[in-house]
Amino acid sequence: MGKRFYLVGLTLTLIYLSVASAQQYPIMDMIANKVVAKYQTSSCEQLYLSKAEKPRPGPEELKLIQVLRGDPQMRAAFINKIAPPIANKMFDCGIIP
Repeated sequence: MGKRFYLVGLTLTLIYLSVASAQQYPIMDMIANKVVAKYQTSSCEQLYLSKAEKPRPGPEELKLIQVLRGDPQMRAAFINKIAPPIANKMFDCGIIP
């Protein structure tokens, strides 16, 4: 019975933290959603080509990168949001082992 309460408490804490991070950085959250959508809607061939071409980041991307470098908490929230779907897509496409 103690394990059950612990798991419920842990689940509620994780839900709270995920909601809090989304509310804390709404613009970062919106950008992260765009990044994830790009990977989810791109074909494997498109991802191969974009990886080979390595396009230069635009002014908005450069500003985001600068902000993320200066705010470790926001950077962690951004990476935690984009990493799982991007890594899964790259794995499915054979880009990463």
